Order: sequence, then structure tokens, then C-alpha cells
Amino acid sequence: MATRYDVLMRLMLVGDTGVGKTCIICQYAENQFNPIHVTTIGVDFKLKIADIRGKTVKMQIWDTAGQERFEAITKQFYRRAMGVVLVFDICSRSSFESLAKWLLYVKEFSQPETKVIMLGNQCDREAQRQVSIAVAQKFAEENNLRYYETSAKDPGSLDKPFMELCEEILVQEDKASGDLSGHLDMNNSSRSAPIDLSQPAVQRQDSADTQMEKGEGELPARRGWCCGYL
Repeated sequence: MATRYDVLMRLMLVGDTGVGKTCIICQYAENQFNPIHVTTIGVDFKLKIADIRGKTVKMQIWDTAGQERFEAITKQFYRRAMGVVLVFDICSRSSFESLAKWLLYVKEFSQPETKVIMLGNQCDREAQRQVSIAVAQKFAEENNLRYYETSAKDPGSLDKPFMELCEEILVQEDKASGDLSGHLDMNNSSRSAPIDLSQPAVQRQDSADTQMEKGEGELPARRGWCCGYL
């Protein structure tokens, strides 16, 4: 039986290949850590249920390919994401320098209200650090982002960024619902013209897309690996 939930939240991890996006998702969603992964092709996703602000939230967390040849595929998912997580490896200066590109994609292809945070992964490898906390924090502040340092080996380091991102989205959704409710009440009290319901509804997504949107299915995965293919 499918788990009941109050809110479906679509989150998306983006960043260069090899920064640990798949490891982060597998650890957070399934409490699994495998240091060796087949490179993600296209987009994969995992599901996570959590209680946030008194609501049962079903997180659909998208794992995107970091290679340039897959960017045309992953760009299609930006507009549907409610939250985006920018990921870089603190032991790779080049992955940090690529954040500007990934942030540009978020701004270009996502909805204006999409929430964005920034993760510096592999904080357990301090001796190999190439990006200081101060430098990373400065980039985050300049772009109005919350910055967290995480390790896919430590599930405790992943709870805070995902929970706070979801809380921020919920607050925004609640505010939007309240503003809409107040707007409708004002319209009713002033007896303004009713909403025109004669306009055609948006057509349904095809069945495969609808299944993924609802988080009711799993994408095929290669046997022996925790991360799959699309």
C-alpha cells in the first residue's frame, strides 16, 4: 500500500560529475553508502518520507548527470523542481568554480520561486580540502544561498540541509495559499466577476511522466548498484 502523505516535494541535486550527488541521495533516502557508483545517465530519483512542520512530506529527490552531454536532458527538470541543491566537492576546486554555471542554469530554467541551497560535500576529507569554508561561504552569501558542509558517509550531516530546504518551501507554499485565500475572499465580498472556468485545462502528462511526477514508481536500476538509469 502506498504511503499517505500531505505534500509531494520535488527536489533536484545538480553539480559536476563525481562530486557525490548519488552518494548523498542514497545515504539520505536509503541509509546506504557505496563509494563506487556507475555514473548517472540522465536523471534518476529516490523517495524519502519525513514529518516536517506537522505535515507528512514525500520528497522525490532527483539525481542528475553532471556530464555536459546530458545537460539537455537535465534542463527539462529544472522547471518542475521546488528546491535545488547545488553540490560541489570541497576537495575539487574546479567543481566549486563550476557552481556559477549551475546557478545560472537554475536561474534560467527554474521557476522564480524555486528555493536553492549549496552543499560542500566530502567534509570528512579535510586534509584534501581545496576550497576553504570562508571562500565557499562568501560565494553563498553573494548569491543569497544557505551553505552546508556534508559527508555522504555521515547521514547526520544530511538531515539539516534537506529538512531546512523543505521547511522553507513549506513556508512559501503556506504563504502562497494564504494570499490566494485572502484574494478570493476579497473577490467574493466585493461581488467581482467570477473566475472564468471555460478555459481548457492543461493537458495531462503522458503516463510515464505522470508516474514519476507523483513519485509512485521507480526507474529501472542496474542490478548491483544503488543508483539507476533513465
